[in-house]
Amino acid sequence: MAGYGTDDHPHGADRLCEAGDRVYSRAVRRGRVPRCDAEPVPCLLELALLHPDPDDMDWLVPTAPQEVMTRLLRGVYDEVSASQRRVGAAVAAVERYAGLGPRPSAAAAEGTAIRVLDGLSRIQAAMDEATDACTTEVLTVQPGGIRPEHELTEGLHRALALRGRGVRMRDLYTHVARHGQGLLNYLELMGGTVQARTLDEVIDRLILFDRTVAFIPANADRTLALELRHPALVEYLVTVFERLWRLAIPLTAPLPDTGIEGISHREQSIAALLAEGHQDAVIAERLGISVRTCRAHIARLSETLGAASRTQLGVRIAQVGLDGTTSVSSLTLPGQESRTVR
Repeated sequence: MAGYGTDDHPHGADRLCEAGDRVYSRAVRRGRVPRCDAEPVPCLLELALLHPDPDDMDWLVPTAPQEVMTRLLRGVYDEVSASQRRVGAAVAAVERYAGLGPRPSAAAAEGTAIRVLDGLSRIQAAMDEATDACTTEVLTVQPGGIRPEHELTEGLHRALALRGRGVRMRDLYTHVARHGQGLLNYLELMGGTVQARTLDEVIDRLILFDRTVAFIPANADRTLALELRHPALVEYLVTVFERLWRLAIPLTAPLPDTGIEGISHREQSIAALLAEGHQDAVIAERLGISVRTCRAHIARLSETLGAASRTQLGVRIAQVGLDGTTSVSSLTLPGQESRTVR
C-alpha cells in the first residue's frame, strides 16, 4: 500500500481529502470503523490516523486528535520562521475533529501536553499560574521594536514575583529595543536578575518557564496562544533559544562596527534583507522598525553607495559585501577617492 495513498491523496494530516475527512470523522464519532470503509482512503493508514483494533483486526480505530496534533507540531518547528502558519493550520484541523467526539473532563484537559488558550484573560491566567509554579529560570523572546510602556507594565507583577523567589531571567530582543527608555528602566528595576541580549531579528514571542512549559502565540493578534508541556516540543524550543542567545549581543555592549564608513549596523541588516528580495514592509516587520524608518535607511544606503535606483542599489550591496556572501578589503564610493572597508 506504500506510495499508493501518497499519489492519490497529496496532503498531510492537517488537511485531509474529502473522502478521508468523512471516514476519519465517522471513526472519531463511533470509536472505530470497519477496515473495508478505509480501503478507498489508504492515506488515513499511511498518516497513522487509523490503526487496527487489537481486539478485532477487521476494524480500525482512530488516533486521538490530540495525538495527531502533537505529531503535526513536531514538524512545524523544523523551520522556525514559518512555524506560526503551520501551527494555526494544525490547531484549526485538530479542534474540528476533537469537537466531534466526547468532551474531555476538566482533569484530563489540565494534563494535556498542548492546550489552546482562547482570549487574553485565559492567556494571562495561565501565565500567572506558570509564574507561581516557576522556581529556577524564565527564558523569553520579545519580537518587535521598542516595547510600549503598557506591555512592560502588564508583565511587571510577574517579573517582580519571580525576582522575589530568586528566579533568573534571560530576555532576547531586537536591536531596536535598545532605544526604548521603558526597557532600560525595567532592567534597572530588576537589577541583576534579568540578562538581556539583542539580535537583528528574532523569532515570534516565546516564554519558557523552568524548561517544562512554554507559551507561543497561535494567531497574528495574539488573542490565541498555545501552552506547551510536551517534553520534546519544550526541549526543541529551549534549544532554539540557546542558539539565538549565543548569537545575540549583550544589551550593555555596543553593536559591532560594519567595517564600512557611513553605513550603520541597522543599514547593514536592511541591505542583507534587500539582497534576499524582501519588500520594505517585510524588512520593517522583521527588524522591528516602522516602514517609514526603513525607507529612510534605504534612501541613506542608496546615497552612501551611489545608487540611483533599486536595481543599482542591489548591485552595490553585492559589490561591497553587504549581502553577506562576499568580503572586500576596500571600497571606492562615487565622488570619494579612498573610502575603505575597515
